[in-house]
Parts: sequence; structure tokens; C-alpha cells
Amino acid sequence: MPGIAHITPTILIIDSDPAICNSLKFSLRVEGYTVRDYSSALELLAEPALPTDGCLVIDFHLPGLDGLQLLGALRQRTVTMPAILLATDPSGHLRVRAAKAGVPIIEKPLLTEALFQCIRATLADARTCRGTFDQDQ
Repeated sequence: MPGIAHITPTILIIDSDPAICNSLKFSLRVEGYTVRDYSSALELLAEPALPTDGCLVIDFHLPGLDGLQLLGALRQRTVTMPAILLATDPSGHLRVRAAKAGVPIIEKPLLTEALFQCIRATLADARTCRGTFDQDQ
């Protein structure tokens, strides 16, 4: 439709493992997403401006703040992007904390399409909640 700009969602990957960041970055770019990656919570928190259309993919085990603490800090800054938590063998306690935060957990190792399916579903849900396109300001 003329006059409606297509906005490519930005996926923010926060994971201290460079191999995972690079693999996810490559795969998500092939899927057509814009991707930014960060190796720590502090690196992401130092960003002066974050996109508003996209999704956070946050590893739970980060240096400094853990993934849920990072998400809490972002929410205090009024960052409302939906988030997905990555965790290896998540405990019941972590599952409860993530559920309270409204964040799905995808288990590592990432051997299936579960993460990509979750990203697509999360982005679709976020668009449904605020409309399918942003109107010109």
C-alpha cells in the first residue's frame, strides 16, 4: 500500500558467548531481521537509544546482571519490547521468575526452530497489541 512504510523488526541479542551471538545474528539476518548483538547487560544498558519495534533475546547467564535483572532494568527505563529468555537447564525457580516477568524461556542448546518460532509469535503478538503498522507522525 502506498504511504505505509514497512518497518523491519530489530532483534537485540544479549549473550556473552560470541559463537551463539554470531550464529543467531547470521540466522536472523537470513530470516530478514535487523540484528544487534551485545555481550553483556551493561553493554546494552549503555545504548543511548533502543529500537521500539522488535524483540529482545536475552541469555539468563550474563556477566554482571542476569537476564531477568537486565529485563527489570530495561522495564524501569520504559523499554517495552517483548523479550525471550535463553537458559540452559532452567530450574523451577527460574521458570517461576520468568513467568512472573511474562517472558518465555527457550532452552539451550538451540537445536530446534523453537527460538525462531517464538520470535515470530512474540513479534506477531506485539503487533496485534499495538496495531499492524505505525502511522506517520
